[in-house]
Amino acid sequence: MSGFKSLELSQGWQFRDASDSSPEAWRSVSNVPTVVHLDLIEQGVIPDPFIGMNELQVQWVGERDWIYRVEFVPPKLDAGQRCDLLFEGLDTIATVKLNGELILKSDNMFIPHRVDITKHLMPKSSSVMTLDILFESALLCGRERVKQHPEHRFITHQTEAGRSSVRKAGYHWGWDWGPILMTAGPWRPVRLETYTARVEDVWVESEVSQDLNLCRGRLKAQVSGRSGNCVHFKILLRNKVLFESEVSATGDDYAETEFVIQNPALWYPRGYGRQDLHEICVKLIDNHEVQHEVSKLTGFRSVELVQEKDQHGQSFFFRINGIDTFAGGSCWIPGDSFLPRLTPDKYRQWLGLLLEGNQNMIRIWGGGIFEPSAFYSICDELGILVWQDFMFACASYPTYPSFLSSIEEEARVNVKRLRHHPSIVIYAGSNEDYQIQEKYHLDYNFETDKDPQSWLKSTFPARYIYEYLLPKVVEEESPTTPYHPTSPWGGGKHSADPTIGDIHQWNIWHGSMLPYQNFPEVGGRFVSEFGMEAFPHRATIEQFIEDEDEMYPQSLTMDFHNKARDHERRLGTYILENFRIKSDFQAYIHLSQVVQSDAMKFAYQGWRRQWGHGRLCGGALVWQLNDCWPTTSWAVVDYYLRKKPAFYVISRALEPIAVGVSRAHEEWTSGHAKPAESTRYELWAVTSHLKPICATLSLRCISIRTGADVQPEVSHEVVLVPNGTTEVASEEMSLKEADAFVLTATLSIDGRVISRDMDWPQPYKYLSFRDRGVEVKHLPAENALSITARKPVKGLVFEEADGVWLQDNGIDIVPGYEHIIAVRGIHSSSDIPRWTYIGDDRL
Repeated sequence: MSGFKSLELSQGWQFRDASDSSPEAWRSVSNVPTVVHLDLIEQGVIPDPFIGMNELQVQWVGERDWIYRVEFVPPKLDAGQRCDLLFEGLDTIATVKLNGELILKSDNMFIPHRVDITKHLMPKSSSVMTLDILFESALLCGRERVKQHPEHRFITHQTEAGRSSVRKAGYHWGWDWGPILMTAGPWRPVRLETYTARVEDVWVESEVSQDLNLCRGRLKAQVSGRSGNCVHFKILLRNKVLFESEVSATGDDYAETEFVIQNPALWYPRGYGRQDLHEICVKLIDNHEVQHEVSKLTGFRSVELVQEKDQHGQSFFFRINGIDTFAGGSCWIPGDSFLPRLTPDKYRQWLGLLLEGNQNMIRIWGGGIFEPSAFYSICDELGILVWQDFMFACASYPTYPSFLSSIEEEARVNVKRLRHHPSIVIYAGSNEDYQIQEKYHLDYNFETDKDPQSWLKSTFPARYIYEYLLPKVVEEESPTTPYHPTSPWGGGKHSADPTIGDIHQWNIWHGSMLPYQNFPEVGGRFVSEFGMEAFPHRATIEQFIEDEDEMYPQSLTMDFHNKARDHERRLGTYILENFRIKSDFQAYIHLSQVVQSDAMKFAYQGWRRQWGHGRLCGGALVWQLNDCWPTTSWAVVDYYLRKKPAFYVISRALEPIAVGVSRAHEEWTSGHAKPAESTRYELWAVTSHLKPICATLSLRCISIRTGADVQPEVSHEVVLVPNGTTEVASEEMSLKEADAFVLTATLSIDGRVISRDMDWPQPYKYLSFRDRGVEVKHLPAENALSITARKPVKGLVFEEADGVWLQDNGIDIVPGYEHIIAVRGIHSSSDIPRWTYIGDDRL
């Protein structure tokens, strides 16, 4: 390849506080991309804000302006060549100068910039060039913009009112799970590119026939540089050429060609088929020489957001390649407060957890970032569906002209960047911004007011962004991808309406603080947020608390590392209502984790069951998968990738074939309850398989006090309904003169148990868990642990340890079964991680 060269400017940078112009103020930078906090930590100027309460000591950083500088030797250009500086991401209010001359001003973290610097590389230029980037305080800028625009009502939840006026990741301003760390710096790579001509963009517009036997479409490319270029297109699958064509670029620097593929290999979400990815290769040729070559991987698939009237209201689910697909997954926040720390390998670790946990969808939340290309490529590879929010969250955003212009550029450049990824199946305009509209009674008449210009003059002008500007961009740049105005949203109805659209169910934890046992009854057509908090494992807590005196549940440092409003009362209430309280730190950690686990079981199991009843619930996405720092939060995996027990509960509920058993749960905490004389139990199975499957379901009733069966085991031979729910049994059981008992169900295929489930009387605090007779043994030949018990056991949790992998955790156990857990990193009995369970006699 003779024409195109790219050099990343990653080394040799320096930075300083912009207010200190002395020569000694410059400090070295080890690598770009970076943000100022990382460099200040490395230089020993500030402490690690993740430890203790150090966050408070570094707030001054966000109130200062910072300058980054690098010197570089410019390339020697041949005749007709150009040279560009490419800034993939500047955080956020940036002024860029080259040899003291202004070349760029940017105030949007989400927009990359390409600057032609060819004219600066004439012979008169010096042999060494200096690049300076001034980053002004986004915090102070936001405050100033609020003053500059009194015509706008800045309603902004989560800290600063100015947040909504600055196109910077919302969570940097602080959230109810994350710290206030106002970063600045070149957060994505800076590159120097030289070329005669180059391929600016490559994309494909395709359509799969209804019978899936044909894929037709158009390959497109945008080029720049020398005119009169030839563009060579090629489609390959596993190195086999399926299509190729060569065309000339038009006068407006575009080239395109039509293609048809018979019997295409399609891309499917995990569990429904293969993730076949085609390579789209484009070469730019001039005088028989390749000037530039670009390749992208894409997948051919059809996607439909099914919203049809039915007996329950209006459906909301995804149909991929004609297959109705239950979306069981998680919401994703940025994986670190300091984004340059997130490498492709770290993303692969995080997204690999979804596969391990039987999850098939991730929702990229609107207060974070458009993730790097590696994130979506890994989702393509693994078959993970992506719900992509645009970057708006929990605010009423302004709409003055320069802001709208920046938003449109931001949306367009990112949709263009992402449109070849088959994993992206929906764009949503914002997160919870219509809940702001509802709470503050801002103007909104969906049925009668259809004039976008009038929306700009209303008290809710951001409607223009979500219902006009963003859908316009998606339609123009990625027309086959469904668009949804916000999350949650139900076509003009209240955002909490369970009969239409998606909902965020926060009346458990927030709101009216309903019992978590109510999750199945308070769902919707698609539950895109819900959650329950839990402490992280002890190893994580020990990494952010250095003072041993702070190692107790209600310590100042523990509370500081939980940003949720009223978290002490809320988490304490859920533990108190359901379990006997223990003040021991380890016991309290465990109780919080079992509460979260139980909540996730009721939610995922109940809503997945409803999928099989007329697609009543099309998906469930827990808030949240991950953390951006070590903390107590709703995350089911903590900052250090240590999985909480809830992660495993979700995994079991989302198995391709899963059994479920439950009974009617009485409210015992009102003070006027009396013991029920009978209860109704229900037994069912769910499957995502697309063909009927013969299975055996068995049910036992076991005394919690003695461990003995209280009635004979019952078995059912059934044929499981494909991609749905099979209701197996529903019967009344007498509770008179009976011990409290657990219901335990198994599902077997060809004599092998593949799924288990248990239902307990609620609440657990009224039950005795003495003398459970738990035994945990290491099975070296099998690389496994064996767990047995003489009596039913609730919530056996192993401490997650670095270097140890557990196939399962947070389990319930009944007599008569040996629970085998595959493990890695355990070589002897002494390596078995610390474990406990409810009522552990050793505590």
